[in-house]
Parts: sequence; C-alpha cells; structure tokens
Amino acid sequence: MAEYYNILMAGRECYHCKQWVDEGQDHDCWTTTEAELTADLSEDLREAWERLRQALAELGEQRIYASGACIMFARETVYCFVRPKRSFLEVSVFLGRALKSAQVKRVETRSKTKVANVLKITHRDAVEPPVTDWFREAYEHEGKAAIKRKATAASKKRAQKKSRPRVSRKFL
Repeated sequence: MAEYYNILMAGRECYHCKQWVDEGQDHDCWTTTEAELTADLSEDLREAWERLRQALAELGEQRIYASGACIMFARETVYCFVRPKRSFLEVSVFLGRALKSAQVKRVETRSKTKVANVLKITHRDAVEPPVTDWFREAYEHEGKAAIKRKATAASKKRAQKKSRPRVSRKFL
C-alpha cells in the first residue's frame, strides 16, 4: 500500500518550509529577499521597517541580506537581525550586555560575548533613541570583537611557528 502511495505522489515535503515538491522540480526555500519578507507588512509596519533599515544602514559599512525568515545586518558576523511578523517587527540586537528597558521583550545569552536583546517594533516612532543608540553600540561591539578575533588568530599562528622544533644544520 505504501509503495502504491509513493508511486502516485512522487515527490517530497520540504523539511524547512513544509511545501510539497514534485519529483524533479527545483526547490530552494532559503532563497529569499528583503522585498519578499516585507511584502505583506501593513503601512505602519512598512514605515517602521524603512526607518529601521535606514538607521542600521547609516551606521557604516556592512552586509545586509535576507536569510530564511530574517533580514540580517552584519560586519564580520551578524550584530542585528529583523524578523518581520504580521503585527510587529521582531528585532534582535547583539550586545555585550543585557538591556533593562520596557522596549526589550526578552534577553537570551548566545555566547560568552554576545547577548541577544529582542525588541518588538510596531511603529516608526519606536525607532529613535535609545533604540538607535543600542544599534550603534551593537555595530561597534561587533567591530571590536572582530578586531579581537583577528588579533587572537594572529597570536595563535605566531605561537605555532615558535613551538616548532628547529632542525640542526648538521642533519641537512
């Protein structure tokens, strides 16, 4: 019976998006764009998104890209991402500390150096200080962390070179 079902229904259900994909059909549910993620936003949320994107883009050189259900903002690594929802924008800002504010809905420790502070943005007016100050702090925190990672990697390479035994000229 199961074989008969598989013959009639040649294909599979995508593990990620739960969409049925016919056999031989191309499917890439991870390819998405900012426009696709923000297409269904209400007018207020669209204005909030545009203000939010502008505030983050003005911070400096970075990559802005869509991935899955999020729009990522990254220097070396991601310092902030936005998940557009039906009635709000869920914004995760990675800082070196937990924020204590009414705008912060939840705080999640992500690593020894990163704490995700999750904000809920519902209107354009919410994208003002102190929120924009937190964006700048996250952008700068990521810059300092990247410099520290590079310095640590360089010192490890130097240590590896020094620890190699030297071959005597007698043996050459």
